[in-house]
Amino acid sequence: MSARSGAPGPSDLLHPAAPVPTGPPAPEPAGPPAPEPAGPPAPATRVPPGSGPSTASRAVLLLLGVLLLAGSVAVSVRIGAADVGYADLGRVLGPRLGLDVEPLPPLADSLIWDLRVPRVLMAALVGATLAACGAVLQAVTRNPLAEPYLLGISSGASTGAVCVVVLGAGAGAFGVTGGAFAGALLSFGTLLLLLRRTGLDSARIVLTGVVVAELFAALTALILTASGDAESTRAITHWLLGSMASTRWDSVVLCAVACAVGLVLFRLHAGALDAFAFGSDTASSLGVDVRAVRRVLLLVTAVLTAVAVASVGAIGFVGLIVPHGVRFVVGPLHRSLLPFSAVVGAVFLVWTDALARVAFAPQEVPVGVFTALLGVPLFLLVLRKRGEL
Repeated sequence: MSARSGAPGPSDLLHPAAPVPTGPPAPEPAGPPAPEPAGPPAPATRVPPGSGPSTASRAVLLLLGVLLLAGSVAVSVRIGAADVGYADLGRVLGPRLGLDVEPLPPLADSLIWDLRVPRVLMAALVGATLAACGAVLQAVTRNPLAEPYLLGISSGASTGAVCVVVLGAGAGAFGVTGGAFAGALLSFGTLLLLLRRTGLDSARIVLTGVVVAELFAALTALILTASGDAESTRAITHWLLGSMASTRWDSVVLCAVACAVGLVLFRLHAGALDAFAFGSDTASSLGVDVRAVRRVLLLVTAVLTAVAVASVGAIGFVGLIVPHGVRFVVGPLHRSLLPFSAVVGAVFLVWTDALARVAFAPQEVPVGVFTALLGVPLFLLVLRKRGEL
């Protein structure tokens, strides 16, 4: 029981206090005490799983993860059809940092600065965004299979992109990215419209999200079948599977700002996300405004996912497998789960994109293909380690 407010906290719910005995004390048994049983001592009580490492260990692990991410970005910039060395990377970054370094020729400089660097940074940002959104949605819906595309945002973005590419709607004003972002927000608005009377209950969010996703997927297929030609269908199919190839600096800046703001908002609601593990009623008794917090978190998740999908297309499995794997290592508390998920998701997508560039070079494979190929066995491994398979 909390000493300040008198309301039970999460630890009180997990370990309730023993009842205080009333009435006269029981009489002591007569005769000599019973002998202790022979044999080895009883084993110590097991610590419940999921508590994770200590705070100091988490800080060290997070620092190592950030260093691993920085190293992964530096190595991934070198990977591709054209050979790029660390000296070349230094000659690109040096003049932009005000250092007295001989710059590269314009063509080589543009290859690294305008193509490779924004592509790798976008992979890191999208990976961090999808992984953090997946962790949040799994807590909000209390559904271990929840991922960022649960709300139908991916299908809505696909419809918006198809309208631009196939029908030419808003092509001059928005482009594919703008059309995809508008479609993603439209699908989320449809979800909220359908939930306006029934409320933001976890089960209703999941079921309504599936309905919205199927609706917009059907619209996408209808537009492609009625008006699409072979070239536009191929372009949309490639975009739907996710690709970093067309990334430019303006998209990187937009995604970086959205990711930073979203992670801060998620961190501010870490306590409420922990309370959701006990259910809506218990979270409400702990002082959480369940309806308001759910609305805010769903809105932030929808915007972040819309930005990511509009920038690079739909990349699956990152928001599903990464939170489960991280939760197995650092525990379920969201003050640790969220930053670790973001870092691991960034590292995972950086290396997956590098693999997509070179696996069938010079032909580039959409990165979503490799996230699925790698995600399925990794997810099965996580389930087996958790004893759920």
